[in-house]
Amino acid sequence: MSRSPAKLPDFPWDSLTPYAAKARSHPDGVVDLSVGTPVDPVPEGIRDALASVAEMPGYPTTHGTAELRAAAVEALQRRHGVTGIEPDAVLPTIGSKELVAWLPRLLGLGPGDVVVIPELAYPTYEVGALLAGASVRRADGLTQLGPERPGLIWLNSPSNPTGRVLGVEHLRKVVEWARERGTLVVSDECYLALGWESEPVSVLHPDVNGGRLDGILAVHSLSKSANLASYRAGFVTGDPALVAGLLAIRKHAGMIVPRPVQEAMRVALSAETGDAALAGQRAHYSARRDKLREALARNGFRIEHSEAGLYLWVTRGEDAWSELGWFAERGILVAPGSFYGPSGARHVRVGLTASDERVAKAASRLLHSA
Repeated sequence: MSRSPAKLPDFPWDSLTPYAAKARSHPDGVVDLSVGTPVDPVPEGIRDALASVAEMPGYPTTHGTAELRAAAVEALQRRHGVTGIEPDAVLPTIGSKELVAWLPRLLGLGPGDVVVIPELAYPTYEVGALLAGASVRRADGLTQLGPERPGLIWLNSPSNPTGRVLGVEHLRKVVEWARERGTLVVSDECYLALGWESEPVSVLHPDVNGGRLDGILAVHSLSKSANLASYRAGFVTGDPALVAGLLAIRKHAGMIVPRPVQEAMRVALSAETGDAALAGQRAHYSARRDKLREALARNGFRIEHSEAGLYLWVTRGEDAWSELGWFAERGILVAPGSFYGPSGARHVRVGLTASDERVAKAASRLLHSA
């Protein structure tokens, strides 16, 4: 019997092609604020760590080195107040996107199961559910779910695209509700270190989970905080039994983070090199954010949420694609809110991930339009 692959949505960024062409035609060049790709250099100490083990010829371990796992535990405690994690419950991943895409299937979800994602959500949450054959339900509140018993709930705080931060009480209610129903909670926390007007809290924090990790996983990435997008460096941690199950499957499947990347991750999570690099990167993003906020507000855009993360979520009440054209005429490329769900149809997402020079150009063009 023949089988066809899962029917997936079109890759959203392909639809930006005409707008990108228009923006590139600007005499002073395009300013691409449509994606979250880091543009700043990888810190020297992290690059040195990558090279320091480049001569090792053998296969790396799927579980990662003991030193890397210990560094992850220490960084979570030092930076985010997370306690109770043992190094064995940390599993390096090949960035965070591959884990997001395959996690429902790796956790055994399939046809008949429901995966809950936020109303406005990173598109890969939906893709991961579809790859597993599960159904997708968009919901931000537990009352929307009624008597349902989902297999998995995705949280994302700070949110991509909105920059919204979920408070401790909200997170705690989700965890308690899920435990009563045997539902797994997975929190995508790749922007956790980038709080501006609010201090994000991990689902792993004892104030959220009551000191229990059962039924909870948190996904972390070093792409944003340490500019390691090209390294594909992330990890998942939380419930030791769930992590052990993921480790067993990933061993069979050969889903292994390269050894040099593991060493770079260890240094990026360290107290000296890693914390200093994070502080420097935060300063860059904060300055860019201030410039863009002012310029957008001067053009009548209302900035909603955006208290954390790498994006400004903005609206003038107009259709997102119309606004995309308005930006493209000024040589600026942004992302339409409809990429992230139907309720984003009148918003655009403006990224902070362009160089200081390009952000200054974008702000100047916007201010001249005001």
